Amino acid sequence: MITADSYRRYPIWRYLNARSTFAPRFSSDGQQVVFLSDITGVAQVWRARCDADGEPPWPDQLSFGADRVMGVWPSPAPGDGRLVYAQDVGGDENAQLFLLSAEADRCVCLTGGHQGAMHAFGSWSPDGLYILFAANRRDPGLFDLYLQPLNGEARLVWESDRPGYLDNLTFSPDGRQAMVTRIASSFQHDLIQVDLDSGLARILGLSQADTRYTAVCYAPDGRSLYLNTDLDLDFLHIARLDLQTNAVESVAAHDWDVQLMTLSPDGAMLAYDLNVDGASELRVVNISTGDTLLAPMPDSAPGVTAGTDGYLAFSPDSRRLAFSYTSAVRTQDVYLWDLASHRVRALTRSSHGGIPTDSFVTPELIHYPTFDSDQPDGVEHIPAWFFKPAQEGEEPYSAIIVVHGGPEGQFRPSFSFFIQYFVNHGYAVLAPNVRGSTGYGVAYSHRDDVHKRMDAVADLAHAALWLKNRPEIDGNRVAVYGGSYGGFMVLSALTTYPELWAAGVDLVGIGNFCTFLENTSAYRRAHREAEYGSLMHDRAFLESISPANHLDKIVAPLMVIHGANDPRVPVGETEQIVQALNQRGVPVQFIVF
Repeated sequence: MITADSYRRYPIWRYLNARSTFAPRFSSDGQQVVFLSDITGVAQVWRARCDADGEPPWPDQLSFGADRVMGVWPSPAPGDGRLVYAQDVGGDENAQLFLLSAEADRCVCLTGGHQGAMHAFGSWSPDGLYILFAANRRDPGLFDLYLQPLNGEARLVWESDRPGYLDNLTFSPDGRQAMVTRIASSFQHDLIQVDLDSGLARILGLSQADTRYTAVCYAPDGRSLYLNTDLDLDFLHIARLDLQTNAVESVAAHDWDVQLMTLSPDGAMLAYDLNVDGASELRVVNISTGDTLLAPMPDSAPGVTAGTDGYLAFSPDSRRLAFSYTSAVRTQDVYLWDLASHRVRALTRSSHGGIPTDSFVTPELIHYPTFDSDQPDGVEHIPAWFFKPAQEGEEPYSAIIVVHGGPEGQFRPSFSFFIQYFVNHGYAVLAPNVRGSTGYGVAYSHRDDVHKRMDAVADLAHAALWLKNRPEIDGNRVAVYGGSYGGFMVLSALTTYPELWAAGVDLVGIGNFCTFLENTSAYRRAHREAEYGSLMHDRAFLESISPANHLDKIVAPLMVIHGANDPRVPVGETEQIVQALNQRGVPVQFIVF
């Protein structure tokens, strides 16, 4: 038993020194893995040998700078040790692409002269001579497809005629075609095949309904595609598409979302992360036999494969799988899974800030009723992760409700220095996945669209009521915390249900949907209107639910945090909130980074 007298509390700076390692990729010879790590305080490119047993080898740092690296991709060509990485400046999301030599002594900016545009890396050509990328050079609201030789200038291959971020840019095995996903909104994707010589494109119209294609892989013969999609089903699943007939057959489908699908180089296996109520199951399926391997995970606690910034990567010989993994009690690290021996071993070991890992708390998955749970077409329950302090003798606890962003997001049991710090200091934390969250099927994700927005806020209020009904919680000391869309949820909760909250923290939140949509980055406007409603058709409704128009209801103290350089939610969204609350004399602390 851990008593209050024997329990040790750790300062916040220790938690801030917890580090993570993620986004692994094998080198072309399979002897090394490159990955990203924030061991220096900001994510940079690192490389480690992966052919040795025993303790993880100390890696070599390959990139250096004050700004984060956003992704890294080694050349697939045999004997080619070069790699491409993406990096922005000051978090502005205008990523530039850099080519780094095998010896890491020469670095060339491939996208120089276009610093005001976003560049999204797609893939290397099989021979390692070209790369595909998407960029909004021509128009800030439109992304086009570019082909660039490593020794020359980029060529505009295809111009998109409508808004939509381009993703899953994939070369065909012969290097003559490319497959592209255009993301008009979170649930409306186009699957497009582009001829790289002529620039001619065709949309593969597989369904009249909105459909997602979150991962795309060509089969080795180039005649079919493997798709991670919600085509015709409520959950993301793996399907095979015949490019000649458009016939689709299921390869792996479950009553949970399949995520992070990738095909082995020999074309025999598919690896994927199955999102089971928020926790990961890492699987590899043999395509011809259907036999499935389930990875032995590093923790008995529920965790997340690959995290939010990860990949699944097969070795060139298809015998090993590299992935990153984190749990509520373990920072994110890179692991190697030997498929023959069925052994998983750590390739990296990130710092926990010197804090004993046995002080970290594993959450309990709970489900609570909400306002329409007793109605025939209502939501039966809301899933949530509940963290309780380990020390005894200090009840009742103050509590914090943590709201994820998105809204098409999901709180999953990965390591959170923020949550572990507060739990260590005697707070209970509840992290709900209110309606509109992903991971629970398409229908659940659409339950907060446009005019149903405030139903999700009601779910948040019922999270507070669930806490207040627990004997170990002090119902008069419940705070709400959230960032981005989660910041809107905080402000909306404070204005709609002011009696429930003792305090709020709004991190880069949306205060007014109309000013947000008017001022956000051009490429995001149409994407966000599909979720929130359009300025043309829904302005009156958006004004009616915007917290900035109901600030007279806020009585709880509020902390507001924002970045001066935020390209998604401009800082003006919070300045209007702070000014109005100051005029009313409501305690508000405003922090701008």
